[in-house]
Amino acid sequence: MSLNVSDPALSEAYEDVRDDKTETNWAFFDFADGRPDRLRVAGSGSGGLSEFVSQLKPEVAGWGYLRMNMSNDEYSQRIKFVLVPWCGENVGVMRKAKLSIQLADVKNVCRSFHIEVPANHTHDLKEEEIMTRLRRAGGANYDRQTSDY
Repeated sequence: MSLNVSDPALSEAYEDVRDDKTETNWAFFDFADGRPDRLRVAGSGSGGLSEFVSQLKPEVAGWGYLRMNMSNDEYSQRIKFVLVPWCGENVGVMRKAKLSIQLADVKNVCRSFHIEVPANHTHDLKEEEIMTRLRRAGGANYDRQTSDY
């Protein structure tokens, strides 16, 4: 079953996270009430990963899109984007089964990201671990002396 991603608010939320001129650094997309085939914007904010994680519920499935600031020092600030397929631990079996198929439709909205971090528990989303994965995905590590990866 294809996921309906035609709501313009989806693209607007995605672009808002990507826009350097806004404070918004995360958005969460889940299913419209009573419509398991329609994606909606469930929330967004400017409080970073910690605020995003605080919004996640164990009975909800959806996808998060995060903007993260990565730097090795004060002069090299880089913006990276993370896609978070979220499937809370209390989500039903049939919903879980559909998520992997619907991910392709979500990627039509959230087209550009550096890494994907699937999560079932909030402890799967630790900032230090995500930053390490972003550094690894980034290729060259010019800060090798102080890095432990």
